[in-house]
Amino acid sequence: MNAHSDALYDVAAPRGTFARIRTHRVLASVLVLLALPWLIPNQSVATNILIYGLYGVGFNLVFGYMGMLSFGHAAFFGVGAYAAGILIAQAGAPWWAALPAAVLVAGVLALAMGLLAIRTRGIYFAMVTLALAQCVYFLVYQFPLSGGENGLRGVNVAQVHLPGLTVDLLDPTAKYLAFLAVVAVALLAVSRVLASPFGGAVEAIRENEARTRACGFNVEHTKLMAFVLSGALCGLAGALAAIHLSSVAIESLHYETSGLVVMICLLGGMGTFFGPFVGAALFLLIQDVFSLWTEHWQLYAGAIFMFFVLFFPKGVWGTILEKTHGR
Repeated sequence: MNAHSDALYDVAAPRGTFARIRTHRVLASVLVLLALPWLIPNQSVATNILIYGLYGVGFNLVFGYMGMLSFGHAAFFGVGAYAAGILIAQAGAPWWAALPAAVLVAGVLALAMGLLAIRTRGIYFAMVTLALAQCVYFLVYQFPLSGGENGLRGVNVAQVHLPGLTVDLLDPTAKYLAFLAVVAVALLAVSRVLASPFGGAVEAIRENEARTRACGFNVEHTKLMAFVLSGALCGLAGALAAIHLSSVAIESLHYETSGLVVMICLLGGMGTFFGPFVGAALFLLIQDVFSLWTEHWQLYAGAIFMFFVLFFPKGVWGTILEKTHGR
């Protein structure tokens, strides 16, 4: 009897632990990310993990939670970066005005693209988003303030002034903590959305769109709002990338940037809250390590990606949750 009870306890313990983590997922995510700069040798890579993890969180709303594959999210990431960059570099706007402006511009772009794209499904949705994103790429490329193929330079934010506090962004640790604060607010907003009836409707569309419509939900409106929220989050990530690099490259709008976020979500686990950060960490660390050895690091990254797809079909974090009954 005691052995049986111990066995039950051993099985129940992980479930209880992961249930608590899921209940306090924002706090758990922030605590893990808080330790990240001291777990990896390069703090610049840690900051990139924050940025691309947030990019993945935005994309995951459409791909993981709603089940619609987009190849056009680079448009929101890049436009957010350019919006913040142009305001800071050429209009002299403060960071606290540039960040919400980037979110707003990316959200409006997502609304315009979504009104066209959500009318399609499956591979047609993916192709329409790709085509629209390429249109945005060429429009920004021709935009006089974007810098064309040279990109945008001079996005310099040396300090962040808050009431009673000044953060030196030239200090890598201070920059990471400042960016983490922004990411934490974004994660809190996403968590509240996912826990709301709207979040339930988004996941219901993924499971069975026809049944969701039969239950009285406005499927098209829900898709559009999710797409807009997704684009706004990606725009915020792009704005952080512009401040981090002090520049914006035209490649941020390229379809390769759209493919990158797909890989990040597949590596970490689509439809999981923390998965995008796991995927971003894996990809960026693979890139950082193998690029030191060879200029053909993409070959090794591709082989590792194939390994994870074959043996971790739900992504690394998604598989951990499945094995520990955490979902």
